[in-house]
Amino acid sequence: MSQADWLEKDFYKVLGVSKTASIDEIKKAYRKAARTNHPDANPDDPKAEERFKAASEANEVLSDPKKRQEYDHIRELAASGGIGGLGGMRGGFPGGAGGQANFDLNDLLGSIFGDGASAPGGFGGARRTQTAARKGEDRRAEVTLSFEDALAGAEVTLRVMGTAVCQVCKGTGSKPGTRPVQCPRCNGSGMQDQNQGMFSFSQPCSNCGGRGELITDPCTNCHASGVEERARTLRVRVPAGVSDGQTIRLKGKGEAGRGGGKAGDLYVKVHVADHPVMRRKGDHLTMTLPVTFAEAALGGKVTVPTLDGPVTLKIPAGTESGRTMRVRGRGAPRDSGGFGDLLVTVQVTVPPKLTKTQKKLVEEFAAMDDSNPRAHLDEMLTGGSS
Repeated sequence: MSQADWLEKDFYKVLGVSKTASIDEIKKAYRKAARTNHPDANPDDPKAEERFKAASEANEVLSDPKKRQEYDHIRELAASGGIGGLGGMRGGFPGGAGGQANFDLNDLLGSIFGDGASAPGGFGGARRTQTAARKGEDRRAEVTLSFEDALAGAEVTLRVMGTAVCQVCKGTGSKPGTRPVQCPRCNGSGMQDQNQGMFSFSQPCSNCGGRGELITDPCTNCHASGVEERARTLRVRVPAGVSDGQTIRLKGKGEAGRGGGKAGDLYVKVHVADHPVMRRKGDHLTMTLPVTFAEAALGGKVTVPTLDGPVTLKIPAGTESGRTMRVRGRGAPRDSGGFGDLLVTVQVTVPPKLTKTQKKLVEEFAAMDDSNPRAHLDEMLTGGSS
C-alpha cells in the first residue's frame, strides 16, 4: 500500500475511532473489527474479507506512531490544498498530474545509485563526490516482555552503550562556532585524478582522505571524529505478536557513522515471560481448563479467561478429560492479519475428599453404572477368550 492510497482512505473511520484515539483504543477497535469481519466467521458474506483487509490496513498505519504521523500530515496537506487535493498524488509521486508539490530529482537518482550519490558522471558533466564516510557498527540489546505485551505490542525503553553523534559539535568534528574548510587539493570534490597514459582514474584525495574538507579547529570532545562514547536511551516499538527469542532489527539505531556515514543497526532480542495459564503454539494460544465431574458428565456453560476478557464456553454432556475445544479469534496475531484461536483442553478433576452424602451418591451411581472403560484391556489379559 503506497502513501498515495492514504489520501483516499479514512483509517479512523474504518476502525470507528476518533483522530485523538490512543494506541490502546486503536488496538481494541482493530481486534473487535477483525473478529467481527473475519472470513471464517462470515462464510455467507462475500464483503467480510474486504472489510477485514481494510481493518488490517488501518491498524498497520495507525498503530505505528511514525506512520500515523505521516498519514495525518499527508491528509492535512490534502485538505488544505497543499498537494493539489486528493488528485495531487499520481502514481505514487507527489505533485503529479495537477499537483502542486514537486519531487527532488536528486532523491530519485539517490534511490537508484545509492544515498548521497548522483548518476556516474552526473548531469551537465558534474562529477560524483566521494567521501571517506564509514557506516557505524551494529549493536545488540535484549528486552523482556510480559506475555500480554508480546502479543499486543509495546513500546519499551532501552539503554544502549556505544558511539553516538557528538553532542558538542553535532557530528561535524569541528569546534563549535567553526566550520571545516574546503580542501584546496581536490577543491572539495574528495577525489584526485590520476593519469596513466591513455587512461585516467580517480581516487580519494590523499590530503583530506576523501572528505572534500579539512577540519582546522577540531572539537575537543570528540577530537574531530564527530562521535563520542556514551549511553543512549531509546524508545523502541516492539510489534504485536513477537515470539520468544525473536530478534528485531532497528535500522539506523546502532552506533553513529564516521565522516558523515550512516549509523549502524540495532538488533534487539526479545524474551517473553511465561503466562500463569496460557502458552503459545504458533498463531494459537493453549490452556488447560479444570472442570468438575458433574460439569463433564452433565454438560454446561463455563467462563474461560482470554487476553481480551472472559468468554463463555459450552461444555457438551459426556465430555471426556483431555478433549480440546476451540475459541476462534482469541489467539495470537497472524502476520497476514487477524488472530489465531484459543485451544482449551478440558481436565476433569476429582475431589480429594468426599462428604458422607457425596460418597453415598457416588456409590449409588457406581452400582448403577454398567459401563466398562477397560474392556479392551480385559480382552488383552484373557487373550480374547470369553
